[in-house]
Amino acid sequence: MGIETEYGITASTAPGQRAMSPDEIARVLFRPVVSRYSSSNIFTPNASRLYLDVGSHPEVATAECDSLTQLMLYDRAGDVIVDKLARQAEQALAEEGDKRSVYLFKNNVDSAGHSYGCHENYLIGRHVVLKDLGRALLPFMITRQLICGAGKIEPAKAGEPARFLLSQRADQVWEGVSSATTRSRPIINTRDEPHGDSKRFRRMHVIVGDSNMAEPTLALKVGSALLMLEMLEADFDVPTFPVLDPIHHIRAIAQDPTGLTVLPLDGGGSVTALELQQALCGAAERWLEHREDAGTPTAEMARVVDLWKRTLGAIDTQDFSGVDREIDWVIKRGLLDRYRATLGGEWSHPKLAQIDLTYHDIRPGRGLYSVLAQRGMVARWLQDDSIARCVDTPPQTTRAKLRGEFLATARELDAAVTVDWTRLKVNRPEPMTEEFSDPFVSDDPRLGGLLDYMQSHSGH
Repeated sequence: MGIETEYGITASTAPGQRAMSPDEIARVLFRPVVSRYSSSNIFTPNASRLYLDVGSHPEVATAECDSLTQLMLYDRAGDVIVDKLARQAEQALAEEGDKRSVYLFKNNVDSAGHSYGCHENYLIGRHVVLKDLGRALLPFMITRQLICGAGKIEPAKAGEPARFLLSQRADQVWEGVSSATTRSRPIINTRDEPHGDSKRFRRMHVIVGDSNMAEPTLALKVGSALLMLEMLEADFDVPTFPVLDPIHHIRAIAQDPTGLTVLPLDGGGSVTALELQQALCGAAERWLEHREDAGTPTAEMARVVDLWKRTLGAIDTQDFSGVDREIDWVIKRGLLDRYRATLGGEWSHPKLAQIDLTYHDIRPGRGLYSVLAQRGMVARWLQDDSIARCVDTPPQTTRAKLRGEFLATARELDAAVTVDWTRLKVNRPEPMTEEFSDPFVSDDPRLGGLLDYMQSHSGH
């Protein structure tokens, strides 16, 4: 598994100070990276990929992870890595007499309506027909915003008043299953790019998810998707819902926190978004009794199912007191409602838009999510010391361990190397390359050969 997170970027502008464009800020942000590596596209010491994406968005793609908590830790470690760059950028600007704050937002839409993504990657067997799997997953994917949306205020438009939506990405996807990524933004991308042995593996690339600040919401987003994939790959008895034109309903679901959006079914009949999620959650609960206790421990998956059930129960009763510290859109809406009551009740108040955005500021002690967490108003799933250990240390149970050891030796020897997800290459004196196509292998004698070669030619 892996998560790719694009961050929104901006900088403060004092009176009389020239505004900086995102491209200018990004160049300062990546200056230490380019200075050290002569590139803005690198693998970090923890074996994740850090790069500057289209639109001047810093992006972190986590190293390969083989359990839910591990993935969450490396997702949060990515926040620490880019926040460190932002602090260095602030210091560099101050030394140049251009003092200002640099902001990185873990959200998905900027004030101009431009969208940037949070993409999930799940390794599946090559025997699985991705398009068929994707179609089976679409009803789950269009309705899961009920349980893991980040929430946002939609500005007034076309005569419609401003309103609160459950999801930031629901308005940005236009197809169900497609090989495109930016042109049509499908829910599931079918481009065949496994980053592994293509005879054994496929990579399912999910584009529709929101970036999450609350750790329990992230656990529910990824954990519920994992459970769905496990059940479908095992041919478990999962209820099927042949929703007619699923993508057509994704925006209506985002507008309805009751979950009562009606989804017509092929062949007649209908189901509400909430009923569909309840049926799939029930199947996941039954699956726990049969599931092999491997990868993510079944005990942790039971925590996911418990939160899934409690969130659906809250939507059913509209009593959110049981999940108002765990689910992003519930946390944010509750906060905004409290302010809205004192600001006249309109969603269009600019103060509310500021609160909406500040919730996603990743800077500890400054971002609103961070402040809520410090006050005990947001539940945690992870420990800060565990996140800190993952900033410079790769996962020890996947191929990322090999990449991390290779990178560490290259840094120590100042060796010229080239790295991607599957290949490790020593460039000089003569190129030496090894390909590691199994993401589950964390020890391989071929790595030793590369390290020996690097060490024996250090200084050449």
